[in-house]
Amino acid sequence: QVQLVESGGGSVQAGGSLRLSCAIAGYTYSRACMGWFRQVPGREREGVAGLYSGGGSTYYADSVKGRFTISRDNAKDTLSLQMNSLKVEDTAMYYCAMDPFPCRFNTPQEYPYQGRGTQVTVSS
Repeated sequence: QVQLVESGGGSVQAGGSLRLSCAIAGYTYSRACMGWFRQVPGREREGVAGLYSGGGSTYYADSVKGRFTISRDNAKDTLSLQMNSLKVEDTAMYYCAMDPFPCRFNTPQEYPYQGRGTQVTVSS
């Protein structure tokens, strides 16, 4: 059974940094589409960043380009999201998600496997 567990959320002041991690268990293949999305209550889910674990380009939402970096450690089966220069509007619940190869879905919020989320709160 595939399980994704996020960690690393917390409270930080605007301009600060956080690093989110997602531990992935129960998936034995190296190729998958992986990503992060976020949600604020009452608003639609927003895809934040994504990558293909078999190599290739990464994806970032315009709102986080230049500030967030997604990465994958295949040896440790973890997906990370380094978030720098955080803004108040980055406050949300952050979820990691995975779509096994051949990746049938376009955005992280559609991926079939999702974690339970970790809260990020940025204060001014």
